[in-house]
Amino acid sequence: MSLLLVLILLGLLFLVSAVFVILVVGPLILLQPIRRTKEWYRSFNNLLEPRDAGLSQEDITIVSDDGLRLSGWFIPAKKKPKGTIIYLHGVGDCKTAGVPLAEVFHKEGFHVLLYDSREHGESEGLYCTYGYYEKYDVSTAIDFLKKKRIRTGSIGIFGTSMGAAVAIQAAAIDERIKAVAAEAGFTDLRTISVDYQRRIVKLPWHFLRNVAMSRSQKIARFKARDVSPVNDVKKLSIPVLFIHGMEDKLINYEYSKILYHHANEPKDLFLVPGANHNDILEVAGPAYENKIIDFFRHWLH
Repeated sequence: MSLLLVLILLGLLFLVSAVFVILVVGPLILLQPIRRTKEWYRSFNNLLEPRDAGLSQEDITIVSDDGLRLSGWFIPAKKKPKGTIIYLHGVGDCKTAGVPLAEVFHKEGFHVLLYDSREHGESEGLYCTYGYYEKYDVSTAIDFLKKKRIRTGSIGIFGTSMGAAVAIQAAAIDERIKAVAAEAGFTDLRTISVDYQRRIVKLPWHFLRNVAMSRSQKIARFKARDVSPVNDVKKLSIPVLFIHGMEDKLINYEYSKILYHHANEPKDLFLVPGANHNDILEVAGPAYENKIIDFFRHWLH
């Protein structure tokens, strides 16, 4: 076989592989991340539900505007609440990830609500849209609390990773949200998808992102350009605390610096040296807990 023929065959193989990545793998990775549930945590974590931390827990179901059943937990404060904090998890994760922080918030006298985002955990849904639809689910969660006649006090959101992006987008459309703590967030979906593309399929080209994104938008019926926390944060007049580990290998901490730059006052930026994407609590310890609690105590109570 001639060298030219070999090169042609390799070129064709590459094109076929690229088309497969663009039209099949890319949209699947973006829209349907692998679901973690509390069972995933069982092998290394004893805090699978709030009751495992000795907290009073109510299992709840929130029904989204488009009819999806979202699985959640409500943890009532023991006395008159200092406010209510809603925890939003990251992509592929679930509400179990928020149990340690729920314990911290509860000890400080807050109501706490945690729920699995659509297409995550035990919730229904076919596609993850990184805030395009999820931001409305936050408003529906607040409506749920109000309909139950829960005296919520002021409402704050703690979101991590994708949850941070959703929190900012939700606050831009719902004035009932009075403070946001955004941990390890990204600036916009199109930018972060290129980062993930480089890491997962090792191809940096933007046109691959554009084709895969176009396909994803048609499948899930959303607009990727509208998923832009960096634009929405400019609309906020509420306090926002940005948190990021400086060794984050998944979402560069520079994105939180950019978000902080575009945010209005009051705002704060808490960067943690040596922390990666999911270990900020372990690395920063009490300094991290105190930072978050002081933030919500000051702006919600």
